[in-house]
Amino acid sequence: MKRPDITELLLAWYREGHRDLPWRRTADPYRIWVSEIMLQQTRVQAALPYYQRFLESFPTVEALAAAREPAVLAAWSGLGYYSRARNLRRAAQAVVAANGFPREYAAIRALPGIGDYTAAAIASIAFGLPHAVLDGNVLRVVARVENDPADIGATGTRQRFRAVAEEWLDRRDPGTFNQALMELGATVCLPKNPLCLLCPVSSQCQAFAEGTVDQLPVKLRRVVPVQVESVLLVARQHGKILLRQREPAARRMAGFWELPTPEQLPGARVGRRLGEFRHTITHHHYRFAVTAASASASRKPFRWFAPADLTKIPLSTTARKALEIAGVAVR
Repeated sequence: MKRPDITELLLAWYREGHRDLPWRRTADPYRIWVSEIMLQQTRVQAALPYYQRFLESFPTVEALAAAREPAVLAAWSGLGYYSRARNLRRAAQAVVAANGFPREYAAIRALPGIGDYTAAAIASIAFGLPHAVLDGNVLRVVARVENDPADIGATGTRQRFRAVAEEWLDRRDPGTFNQALMELGATVCLPKNPLCLLCPVSSQCQAFAEGTVDQLPVKLRRVVPVQVESVLLVARQHGKILLRQREPAARRMAGFWELPTPEQLPGARVGRRLGEFRHTITHHHYRFAVTAASASASRKPFRWFAPADLTKIPLSTTARKALEIAGVAVR
């Protein structure tokens, strides 16, 4: 296999047309960084409106660094994995303290919340530094092109695949190449039903030649999902909604507001069932029943909120989903 063929084929395909995404129209490291953090655990279409609103609230790294944490969490509310937002703010403060965004890979990698992949993406796209990205999409492309059945969860496999991506990397334009490789994995070399006949590098793909595309990549370490059922109470009083704030020391979503459960609000009078929804966090699969209730709680950690004020607080995703079922719009 001639490695340059893959590089040239992929770049030619990408330059002919790709998704028009706002973070691809800028070389501003701040905006590229925000997009990469959002996309760590979120699909592109889901992240787009949050990206626009977040930058409207915090248009510069200085604005983000100066913001209070609850305001940042409120802007992030609904995206989940809220440590990302906390780390963004912490990293913004470090950038401002250093009088500018770092321009070297190691310094970018040292910022809070930035790992190998995100550092490589920022370094290559914003600064043209020759660092190959390695995310789930790239692992899948490499596994298939190389026809490699090794476990992609293994450290040795990831190191070997990273070396392959580094070998493919166009050092004249690493940012464009990395985006092209990620675009291929996101739109053509799909996990299920890949579009091999439309793939620009199918002529170089060993799995396509051997008929093993659907068997790759291999990931051996599977986590058994945990099924959880719970009830969320929608209590109203004078047009306001009762919410409960998570403890500051909570392991997840500290300080966020959420709807109470019957166990957290034992004095509540439970009314009619309004509906239900499902919600997944890593390997935990939740099924929430949403129920009307009446209650008189007024002390911490409980507080009554007018619907118009819900956008001003860090509100949990489950609360948003439940309130939508209850007919309360959170915009």
